[in-house]
Amino acid sequence: MQHLGSFSDDFYVNLHLTTEMELPGNRESILHHFEQIRRRHPAMKNFYSRERGEYVLEEDKDSGAYRWTSVDHKRLSVGMVNPKDLDEVQQLHGDVLELAPFSLGISPLDCETLNVMFGFDYSFRGNQNDVVAQAIGLPPAFERLREVTGGSILGQEPVFQIAIDEDCRTQVRVSIETRTTAYQIRTNEFPEEQLSAYLTVRRFGGLEDGETWIDATKKLFSVGEELVSGYLIENVLRPLQLAIAAK
Repeated sequence: MQHLGSFSDDFYVNLHLTTEMELPGNRESILHHFEQIRRRHPAMKNFYSRERGEYVLEEDKDSGAYRWTSVDHKRLSVGMVNPKDLDEVQQLHGDVLELAPFSLGISPLDCETLNVMFGFDYSFRGNQNDVVAQAIGLPPAFERLREVTGGSILGQEPVFQIAIDEDCRTQVRVSIETRTTAYQIRTNEFPEEQLSAYLTVRRFGGLEDGETWIDATKKLFSVGEELVSGYLIENVLRPLQLAIAAK
């Protein structure tokens, strides 16, 4: 696969494990979990809390490439922004998942969803909805509506979701998120904002007999990597690049 950094201004790969039961939130459990991660990744030394009981450990962001992980009431998350290659992302994901059953008590039964998300951000000043429409087009029925009304597009955030197994436990979601508002279009004043494209591979339910969190994540990661390479680059990422460059 070509280096994913060449298709957007920033890219990242995040993993989210959501649980049915609440994760431990006491001081000892949280600090022990993050201390174990820091031993494996010493540069992850910035620890802080957010609202609603979310705790974060991350590297310095100054270089533009950094690791991070967080724990909140029912979710364990970990990701890497602008990694050099995908192997180091999988290593980080694996390290956190290997520790989680012992430091946070996550059981193979206690899983609502497990997902791997490939994200791509573009910095753009202008009507992002027009850029998305130019890059990937509109469904014919919607294009006709635009022609009839002659209006400006206020929302163009396509989402497509499919199941890739018979029981629909594993699903793929491709989405684009714009941040242009009606006020910006009305005043023709556009700050530089992030336009984002995502490909998420999500699995529902707990682990199979003999399966580990790392095993399950590798399967999702492999599916995502294949779809980014075989579909997303040519059909979403590169067209967005060209449309932004044309503006």
